[in-house]
Amino acid sequence: MQFTDRTSRNEFLQQKIEAVYGQLTGNFSRLVRIEQLMAEAASVFPGLVPTRAELDVEAGRKLKDKLGLENDHALLLSHILAHPKCGMHLCHAMLLPRPETTAALMALDARGFVDLGPVRVERHGRAVHLLCTNPHYLNAEDQVTLDAMEIGVDLATLDPGSDIAVLRGQPVQNAKYAGRRIFGSGINLTHLYQGSIPYLWYMQRELGFVHKCFRGVASPGVLPDDVNGAGHEKPWIGAVEGWAIGGHCQILLVMDYVLAAHDSYMTLPARKEGIIPGAANMRLPRFTGDRLARQLIQAERRLDCDSIEGRLICDEIVPASDMDAAIGRTVEMLTSAGAVGAIGNRRAFRVAVEPLDLFRRYCAVYAREQAACHFSPALIDNLEQNWGAAGR
Repeated sequence: MQFTDRTSRNEFLQQKIEAVYGQLTGNFSRLVRIEQLMAEAASVFPGLVPTRAELDVEAGRKLKDKLGLENDHALLLSHILAHPKCGMHLCHAMLLPRPETTAALMALDARGFVDLGPVRVERHGRAVHLLCTNPHYLNAEDQVTLDAMEIGVDLATLDPGSDIAVLRGQPVQNAKYAGRRIFGSGINLTHLYQGSIPYLWYMQRELGFVHKCFRGVASPGVLPDDVNGAGHEKPWIGAVEGWAIGGHCQILLVMDYVLAAHDSYMTLPARKEGIIPGAANMRLPRFTGDRLARQLIQAERRLDCDSIEGRLICDEIVPASDMDAAIGRTVEMLTSAGAVGAIGNRRAFRVAVEPLDLFRRYCAVYAREQAACHFSPALIDNLEQNWGAAGR
């Protein structure tokens, strides 16, 4: 079929999405990750999504100069995720451990640590720690950190030598905050403006490492559904120091227990940036209620962790100097009765508030709307006016 424009692609996918996805996955016999799925779609259905060569040229452009070719990725992904059978199959594929995990897990077992560059994974007694670093960008997330973060989550989840995982930021090298631990600054706005964060980054992140923290790592033969399936998972502790901005605030919403330094704070400035804050629009109201969630996302409200509102997200406030000891106490508290009960309870909470099919339907809308935001001239204006991106 000839695809002359996005309208013809949309009409084709409305009618043929199950057949298209079935052909790309061997009649649903292969679990294929998003990035591979898009590459195969370009080959099997010419003109449906951009080719690798087209994407390579597009990658060299600043965001404001891009042609928006990746909107066709968003169109295909939105249709896949909106279809119950296709969408659940893709969610399953994105919850499998990455191929690199096997060798890294052997190294962790042998040495007790693995250095993945942007992420260092270390065993500390009954806990495995994910220590995240992007020191020149205040531990922001970008294309450089994405794969390492997901492999790190795989390692922490599958590590047989630990019962619980801890997520913490490393000290940064920024002149103003040098040597200070920062939980994280969200998406790297400099890289976003420069065009080095592609649209698929959002989808790989949301269906990959963030979802794995929340739902665990799946096995190939079993759908990771909380009622009928099973996977590998552990409770997660988030340790907030400095701040949790944007995407790092989103991550707190999938933690089982959040420790926060007394002087730390949280913000979700996605509207000011011009994008959607991942799955926070779905998850944040469960913690704060709808009205406060809208204030955080739409009106740029800042929450000090040590406040009445901040404690809706943060379980315990500790002196910044006491964070190491607080992590140790929390690990002991959450594992003293064994990991089975902790895992069973987190599954029970999850099936009540966010079954996999609800996540799938949310991501179908997110896939479409985030692309519209990502390629909007308004995003460029926001980055230039609110964040001074043009001068960086």
